[in-house]
Parts: sequence; C-alpha cells; structure tokens
Amino acid sequence: MQINKKNMNTLKKNLKISILSLLSALIGAFVFYFIIKDKLIVSSSDKKVNLVTTNYNTAAFSTNGIENEVNFISAATKTVNAVVHVKNTSTASNTGSIFDFLYGSAPQEYERVGTGSGVIVSPDGYIITNNHVIENANSIEITTNENKTYQAELIGTDAATDIAVLKINTSDNLEYIYFGNSDQTQIGEWVLAVGNPFNLNSTVTAGIISAKSRDLDETDNKNQSFIQTDAAVNSGNSGGALVNVRGELIGINTAIGSYTGAYVGYSFAVPSNIARKVFEDIMEYGNVQKGLLGVTGQALNSALAERLNIENTTGFYVANVQEDMGAKEAGIEKGDIIVAIDDVTINKFADMSGYLSTKRPGNNVKITIIREDAEKEINVLLKKINYTYFWGMQLMDIKSKEYKKYNVKSGVKITQMNNERLIQRTEIREDYLIYSINNTPIKSIQDLENVSLREISSITFVSPEGKKSTFVF
Repeated sequence: MQINKKNMNTLKKNLKISILSLLSALIGAFVFYFIIKDKLIVSSSDKKVNLVTTNYNTAAFSTNGIENEVNFISAATKTVNAVVHVKNTSTASNTGSIFDFLYGSAPQEYERVGTGSGVIVSPDGYIITNNHVIENANSIEITTNENKTYQAELIGTDAATDIAVLKINTSDNLEYIYFGNSDQTQIGEWVLAVGNPFNLNSTVTAGIISAKSRDLDETDNKNQSFIQTDAAVNSGNSGGALVNVRGELIGINTAIGSYTGAYVGYSFAVPSNIARKVFEDIMEYGNVQKGLLGVTGQALNSALAERLNIENTTGFYVANVQEDMGAKEAGIEKGDIIVAIDDVTINKFADMSGYLSTKRPGNNVKITIIREDAEKEINVLLKKINYTYFWGMQLMDIKSKEYKKYNVKSGVKITQMNNERLIQRTEIREDYLIYSINNTPIKSIQDLENVSLREISSITFVSPEGKKSTFVF
C-alpha cells in the first residue's frame, strides 16, 4: 500500500501527540504517586500524631501525672505553720572546783537554755512536744512560724513515752495538725519531718518509713515502740511533727541514731496513736492511764525458743500471770505465746508494749495465743495497776502479806525484765524484788523516782525463795 506524503505527515503528528500524552500521563502519575500522595499521607499522619499526642498528654496529666505523684507541697503547706519553736529556760549549777571546796564557796548557778519543736494540735493553742525538750523548765517560750511569741503553760508530762502537753493563750484561731492513725502506716511510705532545727523557722525534710515498732535500747526503761524514718532530723527537731503525704500527724520526732550527735540516716518518732492517747489522758485525767494485761515474760527469739524447747521464734512468751488481773481472769496461762492483739501481729516486745500504750484500763482486747501448738483467741479486760520503769525493769508495789514469802519487810517487785545487762550477768528475772539501793531500803516505787542511775553504787535483789544478792557497780 502506498502512503502519500500528506498522510505520512499526519501520522507522524499523531504519533508525537500520543507520545507526548503518554509522557504527560506518566509524569503526572509519577508526581501524584511519589510526591503529592506522600505529602498527603504525611499531612494526614501529622494530624493523627497530633491528636494522639494531645490525648496522650491529657491522659498523662490526669492519671500518670500530678494525681499519682507524692504531693509534698500540699502536705508541707498544711503543716508548716502548725509546728512551733520551743525554748526552755532552766536553772543549773556547776559542781564546784577544789578551790570552792577549800574556801567554802557555794556552786554558782547559771541560766541554761534548751530548744526544740512542738506541734499545735488544736486551734485554741494546745501543743504536743517531747518531755525532754521542756524538762526542768522554769519558763517555756513558744515562737510560731509567723514569728509570734507566747509564754506557754505546762499542762502535763509522761516520761515513759517522752510526751509533754503545753498550752498557749491567744485570741487567734491557730493552724493545727490533725491526728492520723499510726497503726495504718506502712514501711516504705513517704513521710515529712517538720521542725525547727538550728533555731530556723519551720523546716521540712522528706523520707520514708524505714521500720515500725523499733526499740532503741532493750535496757531503756521507757519501753518505747518507735517509727523509724530516714527523713533528716537534727538538733532542734525533737518534739516536731512526722506527717504523711495527706498532712496528718503520724508521729512526734523524738530521737536520732548517731555516733556524732548529727543526723546520719536514722531518726525515730513516737507513733501518733500513743501521743494522742497520752494527750487525751493528760487532758481528761491529769496523768496517763495505763491499761495492763497482767502478764510478764519475754519476747521470743531463736535462743530462747531453744532453751524453752519450743518451735516459735516470734511472739511474747508468758512466764507468769499476775493475780487479780485481766489475763488471769480470762484464762491466759504460763507458757502461752501471745502472737496477736486485736489482729496486730506481735513479733517482739515493742509490738505489744506499743499497742497496749494506746489502750486504757477498762478496754477489752482480743488476745491470740498459741497453746500446745493450737491457736486460741481470748478476750481480756485491761486493768490499772501502779507500776514504774527503772533501768530496763518494770516494777510494782506488792501487798504487805507478800513480803513474808520473800522473808523481808520492804521491796518492790520486778514484773518485767528487759535489762539485758542483768539478764546476761545474773539470774535476776521477773518476780525478784529490789530490796535496797546504796544500802537504802526501797519501800515503794515512789522511792525510785528520785534515784539517779549515775549515783547508784549497789542494788540488792531478793529472789522469790528469799535469797539476797547484791549487784555492785
């Protein structure tokens, strides 16, 4: 077939148009799929990312942010103005020199100033502090965090728990701290220590609860049950507040564990349940009402368990049950092991003494005991008895007819022995009498109130069989 020149030109022209169209389509497709489409996808992705990010941030703020964080600011704000500075002014005298003795000069008296902290626990000015902060004070001065100064009245003290109650008179409605429940605190829980160390205005430090029911010294006649914390506590913090993250009072800062006198990581507080009970007793009765079980004995450990040939290594072993007391009347017997009181586990003596320190005569408690490898629950009515603590021993007066058993005419009975020095070096235990100190007969527990341990040269004990033995210092 013959193709003329005109048709050839037309064919070439159409072919060029087709090729250009195809190229345009290919270029358009390339631009759309590899440039424009990618941009659209990125833009769409950005919107999704922005939405997710916004939602995530909102969620993080409400569930993983401030609400779940420890709010130290709130707790500090609630408590810092309710902690005060306590200034104790007392009179002391020097012991005198050899020249005073030779020339008959009298010892010189001087004014001594001690400082500490206190916690306002009512809007009308009642304050809790440590007994050792205000001991022997001639005058007590309170300075608030707003630098207002007041003279304080001493309402009452309890040396056994190291708690004292003060009162300031003011027309102001004072900020105060609510009592929390120290029994519900947990090891690892965040706490704040608020006080006036180094004569500064109220200062806040943070830490956690390191241990509970801590007994600082087994020969300590206070038989305390402290909360231990690693919140920094220094000189002047005594009597200050230990609070939880809600700003509730869970303890009164009392002591530190230190070889130097400065904070090294261990501080101790009287649990708020004990402090509150002492405060309420002083307010209502003028003194502390102590509810007692009426048992004596010792906290178990592996050595004691082996000696007694029993399997339990925790709990309180009942060595004796006192006559006319609730434990005896309820049926608790010698050899029973107390493992819980009102569902509070008793692992050591401080667990038991700490919990009973929150109870009063007339309260009923549920005692869980182990007897002959069987667990048993017994309800016991706590009763009041006159006793005192002295050199790691709990002592009580005895009836005159009991002296015949010991073949003596005076003495006070040891009802609880926690003096490891005597336990390790002597046979002196519960039911022994302290007959005399420095050869002076001890007729009642009141005779021990004026005895200084530093001045003791000898103590004479009497066994239940009437045998006398003297411990010489």
